Amino acid sequence: MHTYLKPASHSRARDAVHIIDPADNVAVALRQLEPGETVSPTVIPGRRGAPGEALREASPEALLPGDYGDSGDSRRDILHVRELIPRGHKVALRRIAAGNAVLKYGWPIGQARCDIEPGSLVHSENLTTQLTGLNQYEYQPAASLGSPVSPLTDSLDFKALEFMGYRRRNGRVGTRNEIWVITTVGCVTRTAQRIARLGTERFAGRVDGVHALTHPFGCSQLGDDLAHTRKILASLIAHPNAGGVLVVGLGCESNQLSKLLAEVGDYDPARIRSFSAQASEDEMEEGLAALEALVEIVECDERESCPLAALAIGLKCGGSDGFSGITANPLVGRIADQLCAAGGTPILTEIPEVFGAEQLLMRRAVDAGVFAGVVSVVNNFKQYFLDHGQPIYENPSPGNIAGGITTLEEKSLGAVQKGGRAPVSQVLLYGERASKPGLALLEAPGNDAVSSTALVAAGATLLLFTTGRGTPLGFPVPTLKIASNSALAQKKPRWIDFDAGQVLAGTSMDEAEARLMDLIIDTASGKPARNELNDEREIAIWKTGVTL
Repeated sequence: MHTYLKPASHSRARDAVHIIDPADNVAVALRQLEPGETVSPTVIPGRRGAPGEALREASPEALLPGDYGDSGDSRRDILHVRELIPRGHKVALRRIAAGNAVLKYGWPIGQARCDIEPGSLVHSENLTTQLTGLNQYEYQPAASLGSPVSPLTDSLDFKALEFMGYRRRNGRVGTRNEIWVITTVGCVTRTAQRIARLGTERFAGRVDGVHALTHPFGCSQLGDDLAHTRKILASLIAHPNAGGVLVVGLGCESNQLSKLLAEVGDYDPARIRSFSAQASEDEMEEGLAALEALVEIVECDERESCPLAALAIGLKCGGSDGFSGITANPLVGRIADQLCAAGGTPILTEIPEVFGAEQLLMRRAVDAGVFAGVVSVVNNFKQYFLDHGQPIYENPSPGNIAGGITTLEEKSLGAVQKGGRAPVSQVLLYGERASKPGLALLEAPGNDAVSSTALVAAGATLLLFTTGRGTPLGFPVPTLKIASNSALAQKKPRWIDFDAGQVLAGTSMDEAEARLMDLIIDTASGKPARNELNDEREIAIWKTGVTL
């Protein structure tokens, strides 16, 4: 009995399935594949930098974990599709025996629940996670790993690029010159919002904007939970995108105004004003008077030419799909490498979304201290889940799963590519600020609002936010939304700033990288991001303790 194979045009057959890494036993469908179809797996031109490839460059003799079993026929020029494969989902390239590792990005993303035949859909029904609990890790100095890992791109050089920024007294550089109204406690949220709204009307055109950054916390908190809230707010107060800050307190809250300001550190008192509403006869008039005094100072600030090294960029993904790890995330990884090479500071976070890929970051630690820091934040976060009776691996959201992501390992391996291949130079605890150049790993959860706020507090003056499903959410700094696929970019042009799906349509990674860097420079120099045009600016604080 012969299986009928539907004929396919040469171009449709060649452009239908993408192999990310030569070691992979699955590929990604670039369009919906029909049962009986014959396709030819290909590699996106110019794309390099899969995690497994990076590991093999650093340590060619290293063995990847897991039992890969018999690879069978190594030819992958022809693949017969057995069942419907949705766009962005995984298709088996060869037979994978039950219990063997499923490989994507050159690294295990889980193990087969049952035998999987070539041309079959690989998803929740036949693939399961291999993650369990805490792990032990051993530090291996970079010298013992062989030659240094090469950057994601070697044909482009952006070191000489400059942007027009606002240089602050402490040497930090902002991409905006706004006035932020920040609250000590949720009780004065509406007060702060009214002050900011009236200030926007009264002082229009004199500064880049007046914005209220509010939250529901600051009281009924204890210990580390209160300390985290205070540290995040203090770091926001010190942010270089705020030319001036008005801090609005209540008076009786746990997060006392005096203690919050002491946490800010060295600051220009002329640019930070504060008051407690309970002590004020008219909090609206006092707030507007403080804004006017700040505006008179801030409106004198001027943009000046600044090197790329002065940029701190937060790296974030949300609503990821099966294309995120092929297009948007590795593209952002190239930007991260270029920023590091120029002396700038990319910041990577979402610790629960590195589970399963953490060793790739640990191998890039600049020294034993940074390695220990990575191990600590990873295992502490795993323990946080276990202490609350939750498994560490139930992360992919319904949207992730619908978009083709099956396990946390798969999601993590795609997510860490935002950090490129640069060495990890520092590990920041939640609420801490980046203090030196190079790739930083920041402790924060995966939640979009909480982690993005932590990135801003760490000093990011611009965010690169990759997404496959789309979100309108924005934060206090320009938040560039980078679509992993062109369908999303076309459907949501009011949300999306950049279409990384263009690399699936023939644009080289080098060209896409150059275009994205142009957008970053323009945005850092004042061009509004979509979130700014839509007035999407939020903060969210990670609450870790009891509520009184």
